[in-house]
Amino acid sequence: MTSIGFSLNSLILCSTVSSTQSSKRLRPSSRVSPRMALATPTTTFGFSNLLETFTVNVQRAENRPLNVPLIAPFTIATSRLERVENVAIRVELRNGCVGWGEAPILPHVTAEDQHTAMVKAKEACEFLLRNNGMTLSSVLGEIGVLLPGYEFASVRAGVEMALIDAVATSIGVPLWRLFGGASNTITTDITIPIVSAAEAAKLASKYCKEGFKTLKLKVGKNLNSDIEVLQAIRAVHPDCSFILDANEGYSSNEAIQVLEKLYEVGVSPVLFEQPVHRDDWEGLGYVTRIARERYGVSVAADESCRSIVDVKKIAEENLANVINIKLTKVGVVGALEIIEVARASGLDLMIGGMVETRLAMGFSGHLAAGLGCFKFIDLDTPLLLSEDPVLEGYEVSGAVYKFNNARGHGGFLHWDNLACTNTKILIVWRTVSTLHCI
Repeated sequence: MTSIGFSLNSLILCSTVSSTQSSKRLRPSSRVSPRMALATPTTTFGFSNLLETFTVNVQRAENRPLNVPLIAPFTIATSRLERVENVAIRVELRNGCVGWGEAPILPHVTAEDQHTAMVKAKEACEFLLRNNGMTLSSVLGEIGVLLPGYEFASVRAGVEMALIDAVATSIGVPLWRLFGGASNTITTDITIPIVSAAEAAKLASKYCKEGFKTLKLKVGKNLNSDIEVLQAIRAVHPDCSFILDANEGYSSNEAIQVLEKLYEVGVSPVLFEQPVHRDDWEGLGYVTRIARERYGVSVAADESCRSIVDVKKIAEENLANVINIKLTKVGVVGALEIIEVARASGLDLMIGGMVETRLAMGFSGHLAAGLGCFKFIDLDTPLLLSEDPVLEGYEVSGAVYKFNNARGHGGFLHWDNLACTNTKILIVWRTVSTLHCI
């Protein structure tokens, strides 16, 4: 039987260390594996305690397509998306409490497409029904074995979300409190995809009026066009902070050219995210060094950070200043492992997502609010959707998300209203020892 292997110092470090203590770094674990024994938690309440004390008994587990159109096409350096085609996951415990999860799919970014995610989510749901009576730690560990690595990270994240949400609902605690209770609010940036300079200026003006202080700009397809867009945005929103996200689109020399040209016109981004290809470690380190020394700009690793091994390499070789945590890349358990190692190594943290509804984005938001250790928050994509399939959940006021005291996530889907495009979807549940399929 498998159990979770991170030490949970990440929860303690983010939520309970005061500013005067924050300089005392924790030493990262020498090994991080889903098969390691759980370290004894030093908190008296929260997620760490539940891992070994809560017994999971699932009576129903299902997955369905979650398709939602975008207000406008979402274009980045490596892909273009016109609608969300994700996978929703619903887990119901024998006590009647329900948890919700979402496996976000972004073509050319996530390893899974929607069909693969549906198949693997169904396998995970069937596993949950066959294996009742295990601790939460053991269940999450086994899910990590069933859906390993980056290949199935998005589905793993969705299943983990649903399980943890169901457990939090069972004990009557909102997720943000479960993860430490540092705060019940977060402030996000908002993304401007790759568009014309005129369209970018129009969006920037709109977001300025809505109260967004930080704009994340997708760049990386054409260096000269990128500069034009940045200048157009600065003209209509002169007080905004910039995050540049190249999504692997530049060479290292092009990335430095962008910073040089921006410097010449008096523009300095607060962060430069994934300037080069994810496997160009030398280029990433070069851009990080020059950006910091010459322009005072931090560089974030996103696509280059897909595992705990990547984080350790980045830290040991000083390849980036910031790690972008996305549950879709590493899962919930993997994210907590990475947070622990990154903070112990002195790296700053960012939290982001793919293109998600308020289901997955809300879970990430709860995590960020509860831990309170993220310097950059990029959880905006539900604002880019033309429909909101999630009922209740967190409140949105411009750039600010507020999480209430509702149990668990607080949001849910009208399950029967989801468009089931795959007629072979099986709805399975357990009664006594018989497995039924409709």
